[in-house]
Amino acid sequence: MSSSTPSSSAGGVGSADSAAPRRNSKRPKYSKFTQQELPACKPILTPRWVISAFMLVSIVFVPIGLVSLFASRDVVEIIDRYETACVPDGYKNDKVTFIQSNLTKQCNRTLTVKKRMKKPIYVYYQLDNFYQNHRRYVKSRSDSQLKENSSWDDVSSCKPEDMSNGQPIVPCGLIAWSLFNDTYSFSLNSQQLAVNKKGISWKSDRDSKFGKDVFPKNFQNGTLKGGATLDPSIPLSEQEDLIVWMRTAALPTFRKLYGKIEQDLQPNDQILVTLDNNYNTYSFNGKKKLVLSTTSWLGGKNDFLGIAYLTVGGLCFFLALSFTVVYLVKPRRLGDPSYLSWNRNPGGH
Repeated sequence: MSSSTPSSSAGGVGSADSAAPRRNSKRPKYSKFTQQELPACKPILTPRWVISAFMLVSIVFVPIGLVSLFASRDVVEIIDRYETACVPDGYKNDKVTFIQSNLTKQCNRTLTVKKRMKKPIYVYYQLDNFYQNHRRYVKSRSDSQLKENSSWDDVSSCKPEDMSNGQPIVPCGLIAWSLFNDTYSFSLNSQQLAVNKKGISWKSDRDSKFGKDVFPKNFQNGTLKGGATLDPSIPLSEQEDLIVWMRTAALPTFRKLYGKIEQDLQPNDQILVTLDNNYNTYSFNGKKKLVLSTTSWLGGKNDFLGIAYLTVGGLCFFLALSFTVVYLVKPRRLGDPSYLSWNRNPGGH
């Protein structure tokens, strides 16, 4: 009996050890993915590879930059700043009083065509120092009201231009209230130049954001008018000046499309512009410009894209040339790639 007791106790200890729970390990389960052993391209950046890569980028970027720059230079622009010139001499030092008065705001300007301008010629108005991206300004609108007639009284997000005389404003909000209201008419050789104002807004905006059954109501009926008025008999989907204005700009200097002239203009043509200088930019030291511009296959006039490509391409060419000179003048012997860690056998440590 006594001889069997030790063996019994020994067996109990062994069984207790085997029954004890094993400690959990945080080590992830082995796989080629977690251990980053999947097949991969691991090139060795030799001087020849680096020089070739920089040279390839320069060969591609420089021609693209030149083509883009030439396309931009083919665009013809006429820019006329008029907010100061269209103020009478007696109000030069008090422009705000003039713009808020009942005096006539009509002004005549003459534009000279320097180069031939092919139709269509786009007419823009440009505003400087106007922050349409201000948070309170951007949020002061009701998209549901603009789209659906059933939401005509949804003006909760339009303050302070939400109600007038106890009735909801359609369209409500600061953006619509401050609608640009300068007007332009053009004549050439005593003949009127027609300005086409159809199709100046985005089709997606006309079809999806502004309803065909939504009409202006109670708009600009307050004591202080911020901008243009709207025809209450025309639905918002056809009020393209409003649609263009409601697509707010990201920067304080921006252009918005006013219309299109469907006629070629020849060099030295004198265009007489009769404009109504109604919009108040004097309160915030803003600037107003009238822009006539053609387009190219790349769009409007923009030298930045071509200059950017030329800069990157020229920098890469300079680096390729510099590395080539260094490689030829003072070459350096490469090390043995077989000693790289990823190129060694797992067992050969």
